[in-house]
Amino acid sequence: MPVFPRIQRLSLRDFRTYASLDLDIDAPLVALSGENGAGKTNILEALSLLAPGRGLRRAELADPARRDGPGGWTASIQLDGAWGLVRLGCAYESEGVPRQCRIDGETVGSVAAFSDHLRLVWLTPDQDGLFRGPAGDRRRFLDRLVLAIDPGHGSRVSAFEKALRQRNRLLGEDRPDARWLSAIEHEVAALGVAVSASRAETVSRLAGLIADTRDDGSAFPWAALELVDDVAPLIGDGPASQAEEAFASMLRDQRDIDRAAGRALKGPQAADLIVRHGPKDVAADLASTGEQKALLLGLVLAHAQLVALMSGMAPVILLDEVAAHLDPRRRAALYETLAAMETQVWMTGADPLLFSDMPAESQRFLVTPGRVEPA
Repeated sequence: MPVFPRIQRLSLRDFRTYASLDLDIDAPLVALSGENGAGKTNILEALSLLAPGRGLRRAELADPARRDGPGGWTASIQLDGAWGLVRLGCAYESEGVPRQCRIDGETVGSVAAFSDHLRLVWLTPDQDGLFRGPAGDRRRFLDRLVLAIDPGHGSRVSAFEKALRQRNRLLGEDRPDARWLSAIEHEVAALGVAVSASRAETVSRLAGLIADTRDDGSAFPWAALELVDDVAPLIGDGPASQAEEAFASMLRDQRDIDRAAGRALKGPQAADLIVRHGPKDVAADLASTGEQKALLLGLVLAHAQLVALMSGMAPVILLDEVAAHLDPRRRAALYETLAAMETQVWMTGADPLLFSDMPAESQRFLVTPGRVEPA
């Protein structure tokens, strides 16, 4: 059975609009309401920075520092999790200094160490156009799904992209060193196969979970998923070295084409996640705006279930402005679904009435600039 970590306290210093914030939490469902710009999303962002990656805003480390503050920030939580009470915290001091991460006051190598205690998944308004947007947006979305299960995925993606840039620079030279180019391509291939394998496994497992639990009458339609990736078909039951050699050979054959294009045209960097509205069997981008929102929300909730199954701990879910575009039926269904998931969920919305149907044991706060008070 998965464990269900609960955040019991959030502390912020000089983070965005908050000079200081200490917030006590004692509920599984947490609602933050307030006017636009009051600082609701800032709280979710602070929580998201306790997970590998750049947080839900994908901001630079210096960006959350409070205007007119000292230039740094801290964010920490007290968590009741698999190992009992634990304190997780990050501190950023100044430009050029890496963020410091601590568990119960002891410095750890990176925020990835928090994954033993906490997993996070989120949905933000920026993702509302995911199905109609470019493939790059869906790749980032998929990598976020993978990262919640496999904390090492982000570093592999970064290393792959760095190696690919090196190859692009070499191809741009008049007479690149053939041995060096071949060595770089083998590095690209090894990293690319690892990235594609992680993506393919996550999509396969998520699609399987959706198939096992789908309900055509649900307020949140089930999604049919397909990963389109040049490298994934190369990965079979044999050793990874076979797939790596096949990808390296593909890169060699593509040199002239990639040189003319100024970039690699085949590989994980060109992958796409194809999503269909399952009950209607239509491409997700052809569904209505409301249907797309419900489909995306259903996909995120299914992913949260997968994280719990694969990691052994239910993730904390962050839903930014999630209820505003749901009709009353779907809004009530959302709160019922979240209450049954036995996880902690943090939600934001401008109108407090959006949360009137939440269960009685929920906790509601009113957010004004720099302050958070019980609603």
